[in-house]
Amino acid sequence: MMVNVLRFDTVAACALWQPIDDRVMGGLSSSRLRFDEAGWAVFEGVVSLQNQGGFASVRASTRVLARQGVAGYGLTVRGDGRSYKFSVRTETSFDGMSYQASFQPAVDSWSEITVLVASMRPTMRGRLVPRAPRLQPERVCQLGWMVADGKAGPFALAIRQVTVF
Repeated sequence: MMVNVLRFDTVAACALWQPIDDRVMGGLSSSRLRFDEAGWAVFEGVVSLQNQGGFASVRASTRVLARQGVAGYGLTVRGDGRSYKFSVRTETSFDGMSYQASFQPAVDSWSEITVLVASMRPTMRGRLVPRAPRLQPERVCQLGWMVADGKAGPFALAIRQVTVF
């Protein structure tokens, strides 16, 4: 079986990601995804709770992980003690629905996080969408990383790769 992999081991792979922070609604948080010379990406920034804020995220358009029969995603990440969210979208619109899974990786060591498609929760603007259609992995066209754990301050999530299985 072919395994699709999204690696974060080049500057070009990291350049595709755009920040979408709480600034879109008046908040003061900021983030970016940058290439680390050690050969991985770092999703980093500062979360501010001022002005009704409290989240930071990055998103990229890609169909690398889109395929039928996907049971889940494997995240190779290293954390800082905070909780994060991995999200996928099946629409290209800026403000459409996303399917999210929360995770908290180990601090100072690489973790292999398993996110089952069946466990991903449909959300829109931070709220659960009841009776939403089931995620169709073959239609995934955007991926995202988010921190929205209700805590102000700096954050840094190191990311090596995302696989599908």
